[in-house]
Amino acid sequence: MLAFLQRIGKALMLPVATLPAAALLVSFGLLDYEKNIPLGAALGGFLNQYVAPFLLAGGLAILDNLALIFAVGVAIGLARDAVAALAAVMAYHVLLAILARVPAAMPFIDDNVVLKMGVFGGILAGGVAAYCYNKYHDVKMPEWLGFFSGKRFVPIVTSLSMVVIAFVIGMVWAPIQEVLDAFGNWVVSLGAIGSGIFLFFNRLLIPLGLHHVLNAIAWFQIGSYTDAAGNVVHGDLHRFFAGDPSAGMFMAGFFPIMMFALPGAALAMIHTAKPGKRKLIASVFMAAALSSILTGITEPLEFAFMFAAPILYVVHALLTGISGVIVTSLGIKHGFSFSAGLIDYLVNYHFSTNALLIIPVGLCFAIVYYVLFRIIIVKFNLKTLGREDDDEEHETASANTSIQEKARNVLACIGGKENVVSVDACITRLRLVLKNDKGINEKGLRELGAAGVIKLGQGSVQVVFGTQSEALKDEINKL
Repeated sequence: MLAFLQRIGKALMLPVATLPAAALLVSFGLLDYEKNIPLGAALGGFLNQYVAPFLLAGGLAILDNLALIFAVGVAIGLARDAVAALAAVMAYHVLLAILARVPAAMPFIDDNVVLKMGVFGGILAGGVAAYCYNKYHDVKMPEWLGFFSGKRFVPIVTSLSMVVIAFVIGMVWAPIQEVLDAFGNWVVSLGAIGSGIFLFFNRLLIPLGLHHVLNAIAWFQIGSYTDAAGNVVHGDLHRFFAGDPSAGMFMAGFFPIMMFALPGAALAMIHTAKPGKRKLIASVFMAAALSSILTGITEPLEFAFMFAAPILYVVHALLTGISGVIVTSLGIKHGFSFSAGLIDYLVNYHFSTNALLIIPVGLCFAIVYYVLFRIIIVKFNLKTLGREDDDEEHETASANTSIQEKARNVLACIGGKENVVSVDACITRLRLVLKNDKGINEKGLRELGAAGVIKLGQGSVQVVFGTQSEALKDEINKL
């Protein structure tokens, strides 16, 4: 089950990767270039009239079609073939058409009910398309039906399957839709407490790579907002960019943690490292801290203490939840398209509410993280990076090592190409399926720069290499 769920989490990363483009277009499309950026009446007026409307239209085109983008992204992520993507587009449109007709056909459903599955519908369509592709892409037909053999059969069987699935779901979706809406509105009504609970579990699920599944619900499904044009949008992230003044409660709390707190934790781990290792550890942690500050990519830092010192990670998850509570209680609303780093903070600042307060809150969290991490590490003698016993110490791979050489060494550590079933990657992790995960050289992987190694069972293994993961995947697949 964990292996299956982490595959779903990985598949969700592909459609999520489209969001920075949408956010940039919407953000710059909604700027007033005369007031927000004082460019003068001539240049500012020209940009407001002839540039901004087109940027906004392009960004909204992405956000308004998120469900379809998720359908295609999930299908590609689970099947990795263009035919599956085509089948997902067909499945999604079949789903929409069937759901539109079910209320009128079923006497127990009010004719005025509008069935909408949102991003869930896209994920369902993508999943059905991927399943049909994986099951039927090599099917053999009789000679007289030979044209429809193999991959050409996939869109046909996907469409037929989706008619049945959509009809069955349509008959039961009305009450489910009401419950989901009520649940979403209830979670939003919890305010600071709801924000804290979400942020806590978001960090707690990172070791398993399942936080993406939770994110998809909070950022794309929970809560509803009707914009000036009468369009109804769902999810904290979508509502934020649509102009909902109440949106951002499931995102704003991350800014103090990613921009300030985790760098504070990194400094504590540098200062508690053995004196002889401190310079090397500083070079590793400062690069990871800079990534966290600018882009909000935190996994290289988190995996540095996640398994070496689990107590620190529990403290981190709790403090992240507390950040959500504090930020929401202060009326701070902010959002991001990718993650809560400085880039998103600045680009989306003009959408925010009380965002300047994030800076003093973040500085306070940096101090708390530094003090708590330093005290806990020293008191319990935790073996964080640079504090290992002499026989456990290792050198990190040289930064001058080429990606090709590093890929060869990684492949050797995971048992060679004979042991590999598949290699994939998300933003920060190699996602492997191995024939035998018992004999992998975890120490060797860490010496090559891996921040963590996670075994999920049935040969599924994740190795955290940070932003090098995608390049390593490509080179390993070549090998």
